[in-house]
Parts: sequence; C-alpha cells; structure tokens
Amino acid sequence: MITPQLQQHGIRYGRDKLYHLLYRHGLLIRQRKRKVYTTNSNHSLKKYPNLIKDLRLYLSEQLWVSDITYLKVGKGFAYLSLVTDAYSRKIVGWCLYPTLEATGAVTALTMAIKDRKTNRNLIHHSDRGIQYCCQQYARELDYYGIRISMSAKGDPYENAIAERVNGILKTEYLLDKTFNSIMVAKTAVANAIEKYNYLRPHASCDYNTPDIAHQLKGPLKKRWKSNKKQPCTDQKEVQQKQVITNT
Repeated sequence: MITPQLQQHGIRYGRDKLYHLLYRHGLLIRQRKRKVYTTNSNHSLKKYPNLIKDLRLYLSEQLWVSDITYLKVGKGFAYLSLVTDAYSRKIVGWCLYPTLEATGAVTALTMAIKDRKTNRNLIHHSDRGIQYCCQQYARELDYYGIRISMSAKGDPYENAIAERVNGILKTEYLLDKTFNSIMVAKTAVANAIEKYNYLRPHASCDYNTPDIAHQLKGPLKKRWKSNKKQPCTDQKEVQQKQVITNT
C-alpha cells in the first residue's frame, strides 16, 4: 500500500527492512498475553471430529472458523463471538455479549448465515466449547446443511485462523483496552471489523483485503514466512542466519 509513495521519493524498502526500521523506533505491535479462558470443553454434550486436517481452500464460503474472545468492560468482561471465512479471512459474523451463554455465539452465526452469498458445501470449524456443542448451535448448523467440525481437545493450533483474527483485532485495532460500557465496546468492535475487512491487506491472502479476497477464486499466495526451522547444511547460509539472529 505504501509502495507508490516510496517509489515517488526513490526509496527502495522490502518487508524485512521495513520491520527493522519499525523495531528501531518502537513501532512494532507487542504480543498480548491471554489471561481469560473462554473455552469450557469439560461437558457431556456431543463433540464432533476434525474434518479439515487435509482440506485445501480455493473458495470463500468453503470453511468458516469460529471462536470467542473477551473484552474488558468496566471491572468485568464482555465476550466477542466471531465467525471468519477461512479462505478470505473475512469476518462474516460477530456478536459482543455480556456473558458466555450460547446466545452470543448463535447471534454471530445467524449474522454469517444471513449474509451468505452461495449455497456451496460449507464446513463450520470451532473448538469444543460448550457454546458450539449445545443443541441450539448444532441445530442451526444442521438446518442450513453446514457440516460440523471441531478441533482436538486442548489444541489451539487446530483453530489457528480464528485465534489469529482475535489477535489482530485486539493488538492492531486496540480492542485490548478497557471500555467504559458494553455500548462503547460494541461501537469499537464494529469500527475495528469494518477496517479489518475492507482496509487491511492480509499476508495470508496475497496482500488483498479480506473483502476483496472473499470475491476471488483459486489458492491465495501466502506472503508470510513459516516459523518452522529447516535443516541448514550450507556453511554460508548458516553464517548468514547467525548474523540475522545476532542482529
């Protein structure tokens, strides 16, 4: 997005160089620490298997992921339920609710279903929280022919997309602060989701905004670097990595 302005001034800056500049000036986003747990999977309700382990995404409305996070409101909390399209990373449904009752999650799901544009085969993936396993939520998914998928117990990596979206909203759009009331918090959430969906280029969507990516077809190029460490056999490459690490 800033490339045209840089080019006008004859400035050549890649992503890594830009990150180093931001780091030197203290402008990188600080990682948040999670303090409140919103998932209770210790219940007797029906749990569903994971259907997305080998799923390849090439269209929107192929896979939705859902999760619940918290916002600080006064001396307590409110709980934000999100439904995100896994292909485009677009938030298609949300609800900020004062308690962890299933009503908040169902309201977010209803919004997503109401705004659905196609009748494609759709999978809904979540953790094993009681909100997603309850009869009301499962019945809603079944009524619209949406298949139910859930992550393994205690494994947040199986719902990593939803967790990532939560983190972006909190750290980049300042939803990690304390709000005076739930109405103020709702306004902030609506503004954050609007900016996230329509203004923020996403590295997982070939630097398209989620709204634009939602209209595309075919695999989207991932522009982020993997954290997985690969074995290094070339001595020159080892030395280069050591310099970067020391820096």
